[in-house]
Amino acid sequence: MSQQNPNFENKEGQKVPSVVFPTRVNDEWVNRSSDEIFAGKTVVVFSLPGAFTPTCSSTHLPRYNELASTFKSNGVDEIICVSVNDTFVMNAWAADQESENVSLIPDGNGEFTEGMGLLVDKADLGFGKRSWRYSMLVKDGVVDKMFIEPDLPGDPFEVSDADTMLDYVAPNATKPEAISIITKPGCPFCAKAKTLLTEKGLAFEEIVMGTDATLTSLKAISGRETVPQVFIGGKHIGGSEELEAHFS
Repeated sequence: MSQQNPNFENKEGQKVPSVVFPTRVNDEWVNRSSDEIFAGKTVVVFSLPGAFTPTCSSTHLPRYNELASTFKSNGVDEIICVSVNDTFVMNAWAADQESENVSLIPDGNGEFTEGMGLLVDKADLGFGKRSWRYSMLVKDGVVDKMFIEPDLPGDPFEVSDADTMLDYVAPNATKPEAISIITKPGCPFCAKAKTLLTEKGLAFEEIVMGTDATLTSLKAISGRETVPQVFIGGKHIGGSEELEAHFS
């Protein structure tokens, strides 16, 4: 793992910048202040160069969202994703992503990022001023820990990931296995399997036949033609009865 970036000041022990973020909620302007976000709370923050950009969409945001319940059970009140984008872009990205467990905060003017000393010039990409990629743990408005990406060409992504942060927050935490279930509308066995997963407190991704997949995909992935088909941690479990047996 690379060392912390020596070209940026590590602000551990310092207060986060006091900034107001204009956000758009239900077609109305709602201001969120950094004082309100951080005061009296333990908050994980991760910041990235831009909404809809490849690494941010494929890995950075989804993994924090996936591990949100584990962070919460280990004392984290909120997970914040900050990007130098306007609220309309951040809202569109939230709708497009697995992000229901993460608060997407638009730092449209770059004030918060500049206050953190991590505003960088990406004019060569046509981006203008954007955030360097980093993550931090903030307790009652004070930075407890920072992970700043190393100064390498491109867009390094080595230390600000969700797993690195969780290993710092709770080194012995058990990380949830990825769960996927292939279903079709109106299927009672699918409903039974989803209820069982929910009762176990397990988050899962649902792939709906006819919307997200076809019979060809079902056979190619599971070798079967019936639903539901459940996969846990890369292992094919099977249908609802096999899922029950798996848990018993």
